[in-house]
Amino acid sequence: MSKTVREWFPPHGADSPKEENGRSTQVLKLYNSLLDERVPFVPADGPGSKQISWYTCGPTVYDVAHVGHARNYLTFDIIRRVLEDYFGYNCLFVMNVTDVDDKIILRARRNFLLKEYMNQSKSVDEVKTYAFESVQTSLNKQTHKYGEMTGELSDLISKDSTSSNETLDKSGRRKINELEGALKNEAHKLKKITDASAYLQSLTLTGTDHAADMDSILSVAGDYMAEALDTAAIKQGINVSDATIYRAHAAKFEADFLEDMDSLGCRPPDVLTRVSEYIPEIIEYVQRILDNGMAYESNGSVYFDTRNFKECGHTYGKLKPWAVGSALLASEGESNFETSEKRTPSDFALWKASKPGEPFWDSPWGHGRPGWHIECSAMASSILGSQMDIHSGGEDLKFPHHDNELAQAEAYYHHQGCRQWVNYFLHTGHLEVEGLKMSKSLKNFISIKDALQRFSARQLRLMFALQTWNKSMMYGEAARTEMTAREAQLKNFFQNVEVVTRNVQQTKVVARWTADELDLSQRLQAAQKLVHERFCDNIDTAGALDAISALIKHVNLYLAKKEGGSANASNGAPPQALLLRKAAAYVTRILSVLGIVDVPADRPGFSDFPVAASGENKGFELLDTMSMFRDEVRALARSKAKHADVAAVCERSRETLSATTSMSGKAAEYFSTFTSFLNEIHSLAVSTADLKDILGACDRLRDDALVDLGVRLEDKPDGKAVWKLDDPATLRAEQAERAQQASDAACKKLQTQLTLKQKDKEKYEKLLALPPVEQSLADRYSKFDAVTGYATHDKDGNALEGKAIEKAKKDLEKAKKVLEPLTKKLAEDPDFLQKLNIEIDALTKQIEALRG
Repeated sequence: MSKTVREWFPPHGADSPKEENGRSTQVLKLYNSLLDERVPFVPADGPGSKQISWYTCGPTVYDVAHVGHARNYLTFDIIRRVLEDYFGYNCLFVMNVTDVDDKIILRARRNFLLKEYMNQSKSVDEVKTYAFESVQTSLNKQTHKYGEMTGELSDLISKDSTSSNETLDKSGRRKINELEGALKNEAHKLKKITDASAYLQSLTLTGTDHAADMDSILSVAGDYMAEALDTAAIKQGINVSDATIYRAHAAKFEADFLEDMDSLGCRPPDVLTRVSEYIPEIIEYVQRILDNGMAYESNGSVYFDTRNFKECGHTYGKLKPWAVGSALLASEGESNFETSEKRTPSDFALWKASKPGEPFWDSPWGHGRPGWHIECSAMASSILGSQMDIHSGGEDLKFPHHDNELAQAEAYYHHQGCRQWVNYFLHTGHLEVEGLKMSKSLKNFISIKDALQRFSARQLRLMFALQTWNKSMMYGEAARTEMTAREAQLKNFFQNVEVVTRNVQQTKVVARWTADELDLSQRLQAAQKLVHERFCDNIDTAGALDAISALIKHVNLYLAKKEGGSANASNGAPPQALLLRKAAAYVTRILSVLGIVDVPADRPGFSDFPVAASGENKGFELLDTMSMFRDEVRALARSKAKHADVAAVCERSRETLSATTSMSGKAAEYFSTFTSFLNEIHSLAVSTADLKDILGACDRLRDDALVDLGVRLEDKPDGKAVWKLDDPATLRAEQAERAQQASDAACKKLQTQLTLKQKDKEKYEKLLALPPVEQSLADRYSKFDAVTGYATHDKDGNALEGKAIEKAKKDLEKAKKVLEPLTKKLAEDPDFLQKLNIEIDALTKQIEALRG
């Protein structure tokens, strides 16, 4: 297999190192799909320019957007933010919406036909029969496709194994790997259809609930029925000619997609283009390619001439040269459009003659509509011209979509000598579920709206930022676990810095630096350098976040070392708030660049994770006073102090509260909570209640009243509590998780006890079922001594003599030993078995109650 040469022309200055003051500096490198390697990023206008252009393939709006789409658009939103907010580029960002496409036409028409079919008052049995027939038809088609792909892969592997080359060319390996991945996807589809067939065969209808029966059938067979209805309608010449059906379908899902992007916090594009609004530009684009001799007309359609394109000196298949000529590696939209009108299999449609029942526009070649790829070339060219800096999209768009885009643009700008329409092509890796890419066709997708029911937009963004953007990632528990841990680390970091800052503001003390501060400052500078290196290296957001995580760990170690220090402490100086604020400001800046936080205007240096905001001093003073009052009460209760001492503390605090006036908002809520808590403690002290009740009241303040106010109260080993602001829902979720863990632990402990008692019961019941000792030996002995119990005669009535007597004694002792545990238990407590049953029943009910 011959080696494939990739074509890329570096922008002017991309091949020379960047220098400042005579020294080479680190440059930004991006993984460019045109070369499949990292290359220096330089704008088309030259190394000194900060102006860049970027076109990204937007959605084909035929269905809801899923998390695989989120991976693409949210990831590129992160990269865009890094380029704009960290590196300072001014980016013109263009995104299209494909609202005219085969998938939209098929989905809208099929949905319409299925709805019409279901409105024909069909019986449930009729619908079930049609559903089964439709599934079987799809099963036959998929089985054939799977067989074809298996055959092609086998042939390719066989050819390579007999090749004279010692090593397989990189492109050859890529083709085999991609076919293996595609085969896995097709196997998944085959299983889905097989499962649907089996489900319908085993489906038992209610016979009484018509709607429920219909839903059961449509839930697994609706798509297959719609496809069968569409095939039948085409054969019968039935047209769905109402153009509003297609337009309404696309408009619905476009609005849905844009709403999802807003929910994810993605910056909107600077320019949004729709295919339906660029038909004149698309027609002109096709015409010029025809005029340049790199397209041809056939029966009202226009096809791109890949052979003539190459003869004119251009390269076809720049992104995936190994996929050229393989229909099985083409995306579904292209491979489904087979026709005898094409001159070569690699040719593709620029303009499609309309079929009955499809939307169309007038053109020089008759009624028709744009091909799949021409829209992006035409729309991007109309905004960005003959060259752009960045073009982006998902991995699955490389071939044929993006390769065909490149070819169309070069053919359009042929007389300008265009050999490279895009300087940097960026592609996100697949989002995989159980080893398969997330896809609507595979029916394994999770919609963005469903994902946002489980994760916040921040959590999804953090999850994707923790992955290498151009590599495949698994969507599952592992990614969720890492994201949850990182989010908790970030939130705790900001809250800890907030506590230190608040305390220092109260004491007004700024101590001189020690070796600890010098070390932390160096750690901060090292993190800043490493983050910059990671961003320069293909915008490695995961590496940058690792550097941030390492910095936070150093801050935590610093705080742990300083814990207990205060302005008047003899055991060392307090933590340095100014240095901590500097670290927090830097962490905030990087998180803001990634879009993970929005920096509040009134709180520079802190994130929008819940922390105290300025202008709420009175409320914070109340929280401080309440926390200190609770610390003092807990200390007294733990030391078994007199109730009068607790009452005295209450009186002093009541005087402090009475001096607090003019409160509103949160401060008023804190005041009310503090007052109720103080009154409860005073009442318990005056009534000389058990000191445990006072401690219980302190716990309830922490676990209930303050949680509802969004205040996290953490009891420290030194007896002093620290308060932090947090989301009440988060606090409740943590409480529920802790309660569940405690319940699980209790269940496990009770289950262990229950298992042991059940084994005891089983053992003793078996012993009770055994016959008396003499009866158990009756198969060997016929007579026994009335006093000793030893056997005297064998089973045939013969008197035992010599060694036979000794053996009989051993047999008796062995039989007695088996029954000894039961004998002993009965001697101790004749009702022990009944009591054991009661204990087993009680343990079973306790476990059921905890699990319930």
